Amino acid sequence: MIVDTAKGIYINGQWIHPGSNTVLEVLNPATREKITEIPTGGVSETKQAIQAANQAFPEWSDKTARERSAYLYKAYNLMLERKEKLASILTEEQGKPLNEARGEIEFAASFLLWYAEEASRVYGEIIPSSKKNKRLWVVPKPVGVVAAITPWNFPAAMVTRKVAPALAAGCTVVLKPAEQTPLSAIEIVKIFEEAGLPQGVLNLLIGEPDQIGKEIMDSSDIKVLTFTGSTEVGKHLMEAGAKTVKKMSLELGGHAPLLVFEDADLDLAVDQAIASKYRNSGQTCICTNRIYVHSSVEEPFIEKLKAKVEALQIGMGSDENVEVGPLINGEGLAKVESQVHDAVSKGAEVKTGGKQWKGSGGYFYEPTVLANVTNDMTIMSQETFGPVVPVLTFDHEEEAIEAANNTDYGLAAFLFTKDLDNAITVMEKLDYGIIGINDVFPGTAEAPFGGIKESGLGREGGHEGIKEFIEMKYVSIAVANRK
Repeated sequence: MIVDTAKGIYINGQWIHPGSNTVLEVLNPATREKITEIPTGGVSETKQAIQAANQAFPEWSDKTARERSAYLYKAYNLMLERKEKLASILTEEQGKPLNEARGEIEFAASFLLWYAEEASRVYGEIIPSSKKNKRLWVVPKPVGVVAAITPWNFPAAMVTRKVAPALAAGCTVVLKPAEQTPLSAIEIVKIFEEAGLPQGVLNLLIGEPDQIGKEIMDSSDIKVLTFTGSTEVGKHLMEAGAKTVKKMSLELGGHAPLLVFEDADLDLAVDQAIASKYRNSGQTCICTNRIYVHSSVEEPFIEKLKAKVEALQIGMGSDENVEVGPLINGEGLAKVESQVHDAVSKGAEVKTGGKQWKGSGGYFYEPTVLANVTNDMTIMSQETFGPVVPVLTFDHEEEAIEAANNTDYGLAAFLFTKDLDNAITVMEKLDYGIIGINDVFPGTAEAPFGGIKESGLGREGGHEGIKEFIEMKYVSIAVANRK
């Protein structure tokens, strides 16, 4: 992989090298080896980036929606042209298998295309007035400068899912990617640069989250914060944003249940459960965190699940045959080990997996299935973010719904049944922002993605996604000579 180590901070249309000469080491989680070093910035660079975005906002917001769309269309085409390169970079810095990485690049590009189209569909309103001499208008306007803080688990898709609607709406952006995976963000910014995006419209910061984050939250010029990450950090950002009353779009933690009813297609349920749980080594916000199976089909379900999990190929993502890659770092690995140890100490049975995979020396953990699980185990209340799934049973629909809803999270839930009436009834009673019925892949650019309860605020994707960057200006006009 070729990485330009001089490029790490992009402000006002220029790649700059900060005066501090501090660097960020980017590691390959599959080997723990250093890939490269990236120059980092701090308070000074953050102030510069915010100022550049603020100065660029009037001209950018004044462009027509079609003019803004043109840049997004160009970026979309460039991203697809460079899919293989982008996927290779993503796999090396994040660890996910190459086929998954290719899929993420396509997914990331889809947001550029969708919001290139959606830019021209931000509509206002004319309200029929109760008075003859009044004309009432509602006019959509871009909010202003947006700070986008993105996670490491989808380092390409989470960038475009935030940046594309912000730019389409007429906002300018200060982007802060996760320090574990800055290379994908750098490549995406280079694509926008090649697409001719005006100076200051998109700015990139890489560095210590505390320094950059504090400056972003303290700045009254930042009008919107869009963040994907843990609920704990999201709560902290909400508190910090209150000082300047920032608009917030927060996609936070999840603890997704997967319900398998007695009439479900078990082969489909097993295949989808595996696809949900072990994709990206379980490091997805909506991946299955707990499975509830009707007691009448528990035994065949677990047998099928165990057999297929044991057949999964684990290893370095660059190997085309690999299906399960590493965890992102030692902290993530330790969390998974701790949850499994806690569960086993309280009586859980390891059906398969349950230990580290040494392989190439990275942060690997074997795909794991736990049975005889009880609600007092840590894995039943805390997000795992790893390739471990606990299986529990239920006898009645109401029991399954109550168990599924017994969490502070509310991002996604899945259910498997052939009974449409049952599917609708259960769907309506599940307290989640996203429901998958016989489907664990609900994410798509054209639909709203987001949670309720402590899983976040706002939506990304769909026509709802662009509204996070829009304010509605109400105009009341008095017309002379009308009574």
